[in-house]
Amino acid sequence: MQSIAVYGRLVVRAVLSELGELKAAPSLPWGAGSCGQPLRRSFHLVTASSGLAKTHSSFVAPSSPSEFLNKHFSFGDDACFAARHRHADVVGVADGVGGWRSYGVDPSLFPQSLMAVCERLVREGHFVSQQPVNILSSSYQEIQQDKVPLIGSCTACIVAFHREDHTIHTANLGDSGFLVIRGGKVVHRSEEQQHYFNTPFQLAVAPTVLEGMVLSDSPESAQTSSFTVQAGDIILLGTDGLFDNMKEEMILQHISKMKDNQFEDIQEVANSLVVEAHKLAFDPTYLSPFAVNAAANGFNVIGGKPDDVTVLIACVAEGDPFAS
Repeated sequence: MQSIAVYGRLVVRAVLSELGELKAAPSLPWGAGSCGQPLRRSFHLVTASSGLAKTHSSFVAPSSPSEFLNKHFSFGDDACFAARHRHADVVGVADGVGGWRSYGVDPSLFPQSLMAVCERLVREGHFVSQQPVNILSSSYQEIQQDKVPLIGSCTACIVAFHREDHTIHTANLGDSGFLVIRGGKVVHRSEEQQHYFNTPFQLAVAPTVLEGMVLSDSPESAQTSSFTVQAGDIILLGTDGLFDNMKEEMILQHISKMKDNQFEDIQEVANSLVVEAHKLAFDPTYLSPFAVNAAANGFNVIGGKPDDVTVLIACVAEGDPFAS
């Protein structure tokens, strides 16, 4: 993401949110719930991620789940995280606004910090999985309250999987996003939030000299949703470097190559998506989704859109990750 939108009198608004923690329900024997009702099977997410900076042609991907879980990663100006707590698995991506370079600001630091705080809040249990927008707003507020606030902007997408009710709860701000894939088809998705062409909703912290001039949206502006998932469902998160360069049917072709929900297989598919998106981004004759969208908005654009690419894939698998 390249541009900072500047206009008058739209100030950064901090959103106060209450941190909470859901206590895990006491365990009951398999097949015996309250009032004789059968218990639901235990699910969790098996997650892998991959990414490439716009200026790089090779990447370093985690080699095992332990290298990725409860950590955050960055690829150029993109960042992502995956974290697990007793009742939920939470994943997220963020895309920094590259236009800050013209002000002498490193645009990668803001999304990295936002994802790092999100990961820590989840790991420490300071969140409610049914309200991922609160994870986003609490992390944003913490950055704003630093003695020396971190300058920058980013889009963000967070998906929280509540294992007890087999439901994902989502919050998406801007043009990063997610797909839920079942049986080779997209059954649930996020929608882009744009103020106008190539100017997505974004969180921002501006220096004093630019306060009131830099576009900044409230975390509460994030699009939210809830969706019940099944074992075998695939949840894909990506920054606009993926979605601007790969058509949905291309993404599904890669996902169809996933043989099972083992980490190695998921990681291989994440890597292949990143490699193809990066390649198409630099193809000057390719009719990319970005070019199609540009034409719809009156701009004559041909080819891919060079950008950082981040992909995070989470497969819904059976089993309790905390079982002894």
